[in-house]
Amino acid sequence: MSERDSVQVAVDVPLAGTFSYLTESPVMSGMRVCVPFGPRRLCGVVVTPIPGEGVPDCDSAKLKRIEMVLDGLPPLPEEFLALVRFAADYYHHPLGQTLFTALPTTLREPRDIKRPDRRPFALTAQGLAEPPPARQKARLALWQALLDGPLTLEAAKAHTPQAGKWLADWLAEGKTERVALEPPALQLGESPALNDEQQAALDALRRSEGFQPWLLHGITGSGKTEVYLRLIADSLAARRQVLVLVPEINLTPQLIDRFARRFPASRIVVQHSHLADGERLQGWLDAWHGEADVVIGTRLSVFTPLPRLGLIVVDEEHDGSFKQQDGLRYHARDLAVWRARRAGIAIVLGSATPSLETVANVEAGRYQKLALSRRAHGAARLPDVRLVDTRRKKLVEGLGEPVLEALKTRLARKEMSLVFINRRGFAPVVACTACGWTSGCPHCSAKLVVHLMERKLRCHHCGWEEPVPPACPDCGDPDIKPLGEGTQRLESALQRMLPEARVLRIDRDTTSRKDAWDEIYRKVNGGEVDILVGTQMLAKGHDFGTLSLVAVLGADGGLYSADFRASERLFSQLMQVAGRAGRAESPGEVLVQTQWPDHPLYQALVAHDFDGYAASLLNERRQAGFPPGVFQALLRADSPQLAQATVFLREARQALEPLAEGVLISGPAPALMARLAQRERAQLVLESPQRAALHRLLDVLPPLLDGLAKTHGRALRWSLDVDPQDW
Repeated sequence: MSERDSVQVAVDVPLAGTFSYLTESPVMSGMRVCVPFGPRRLCGVVVTPIPGEGVPDCDSAKLKRIEMVLDGLPPLPEEFLALVRFAADYYHHPLGQTLFTALPTTLREPRDIKRPDRRPFALTAQGLAEPPPARQKARLALWQALLDGPLTLEAAKAHTPQAGKWLADWLAEGKTERVALEPPALQLGESPALNDEQQAALDALRRSEGFQPWLLHGITGSGKTEVYLRLIADSLAARRQVLVLVPEINLTPQLIDRFARRFPASRIVVQHSHLADGERLQGWLDAWHGEADVVIGTRLSVFTPLPRLGLIVVDEEHDGSFKQQDGLRYHARDLAVWRARRAGIAIVLGSATPSLETVANVEAGRYQKLALSRRAHGAARLPDVRLVDTRRKKLVEGLGEPVLEALKTRLARKEMSLVFINRRGFAPVVACTACGWTSGCPHCSAKLVVHLMERKLRCHHCGWEEPVPPACPDCGDPDIKPLGEGTQRLESALQRMLPEARVLRIDRDTTSRKDAWDEIYRKVNGGEVDILVGTQMLAKGHDFGTLSLVAVLGADGGLYSADFRASERLFSQLMQVAGRAGRAESPGEVLVQTQWPDHPLYQALVAHDFDGYAASLLNERRQAGFPPGVFQALLRADSPQLAQATVFLREARQALEPLAEGVLISGPAPALMARLAQRERAQLVLESPQRAALHRLLDVLPPLLDGLAKTHGRALRWSLDVDPQDW
């Protein structure tokens, strides 16, 4: 390679394409490099242009040079780069930003990283022939331990704290050597017997060959996880790796514990955003180098490189947490399906309430469906659902008399109850009884929520907070009151009305500490809790054996939303939270307070009729021209002034309409949350019954919009959301 050779480098900047740099040393695709970029030094990744993509024309005399090749790690694998390219292309996001989103934070920095050598030490022939002198008792004991076989550094330090230095000295002298890690034989912990439905599902999955998406549609408590575990055991026995995606961090402790008990000798790696950078990097590198057997993680884990990938499982595949809502707006479930296709392997999407997109894929024959229609435990059955009509009933702190009586009954039986309301804080708003003032956020189209313990009003969208005022800011009347209920208010009310009950609140405020969920599980499993009060965090995945009653408050708000997905989400959430009850011997009961007991959603909930209600919603969506009947993208703009965002979008629409063959463009219109963090937001909706037609138009968007945005100054920002989940 001559001094004037150039290579293409992807850099973490909001610009399309790659950048040309000169290199004086051989480099390969996937290598990390340190490059100058304007006044900064950035980490970049060498990429090979795909055929037909072309390389930007440039004068090599003007090119900057790569400052350093960061070769402490091997080049990033081609499978990883292919997934990144697909994500960048499909979501129409800059390649460099997509790539660096997929990398652990430490690998985004322009410094070399060397992976610690964790191979065990073994004695060489020289080491066997030259034992330490008898007077050096500690060294002799370490040498004798090595006679029994290779030792890891951790195991050696268990013999003596100075083992690290002595082993390094012996390595330099040729008395020890590093030997390859032998993969442990698969060990399996105890497993429950399968019922006939679970066995039939497992048999069908085992017969699957090559790429095939499977929907494992099992009611809550039907034993979907046990089916996953049997499949994972098959992959581990074949020396293949497994990727398990979960929607929420709080689901991982229970799952990890269950996996560790089932696969005690297998290396299980956890990946999520709450890990320390070093911990996440180590797990990522172990997965990449084939030393991790199972990776369990949240949405970003879909990018984890796995050279021996044999199976992908997406648990709670319907959950909105799999969709990233800023930056690279990817959907982890959909990327996982693409990844399984490329690898030629099966992917299992599990849910009690599958997304309508997945249901439509089953109807179209693209996915295969397996059903688990009864609970795995012989005595367990689905709970009875009763609707509590609150139209003419007096509520005390949001609780109707039937709910209070049911809580008292469970308390007397020493059974656990869950009171579910999807609003944290003390109350959703403070209001003045004299003039009608309400506590609005000064920066958002939202109300400030009362957090009484901290005496704060807080915005759950932008984070703004202020003290609770002593009187109405508008008229000065001191008679201001919190309206509505949140988890804090319910916790306080239950402690007052049922003083003998041990009440535990679970919401984002009480689970912010790293070890919070461990403490929650300890208390629940130790029988230290009578009543749980919680938000959607408790609606899925958790298995609390003594929980026999679920009371749902404040669900009607989900019926009024302008978002066309609101009824799907509400039905899924209610079915999921209802499924927490009666998972063991005690029969379960669910009480739903509502002013609309005749609504089809609640009637389907009472009947546990997911299939019927999903079919009804799908029919409504198709008739109305909403996904999954059509494919959508949202072009959003935000600015300090709504007028500027609207003008920009109107100009964009005028430029796009001549090119929009087969694509309908609607708007501009304010977003549902029109003001967020002091910025006004508007959007265009682009939709088409043909995915290809929509993406042909999206291909021309970034350069066109970049040109338009320059005329509006830096105050205006735009973003593109392909397959949006939130409006």
